[in-house]
Amino acid sequence: QVQLVESGGGLVQPGGSLRLSCAASGFIFSRYRMSWYRQAPGKERELVAGISGTGDNIDYGDSVKGRFTISRDNTKNTVYLQMSSLKPEDTAVYFCKAAWSDWAYRRYDHWGRGTQVTVSS
Repeated sequence: QVQLVESGGGLVQPGGSLRLSCAASGFIFSRYRMSWYRQAPGKERELVAGISGTGDNIDYGDSVKGRFTISRDNTKNTVYLQMSSLKPEDTAVYFCKAAWSDWAYRRYDHWGRGTQVTVSS
């Protein structure tokens, strides 16, 4: 029943903005660190942004700092990625990830199927 569904991708012009959403179900959302990754054709998957379960710890990849903002709403089981000042280099499939470890050090990772973001004129 674990499910992560990304939405909000599309085609935008350079300098434009886009907001991605990831709706989660089937697990205790607030316990999980949520992250956005992206992968462009021929490139390795890279971390875009991450946010802790409570929202108090946030990190960004160097290439998106100052332009992207990650946030979460634990009442809606949703994580967001607000993207501004978009560049062609931001073109990629964007994936949502949930990660949690229990006290037995067992790791639980879940991935969405991705949403396409294309930045082009």
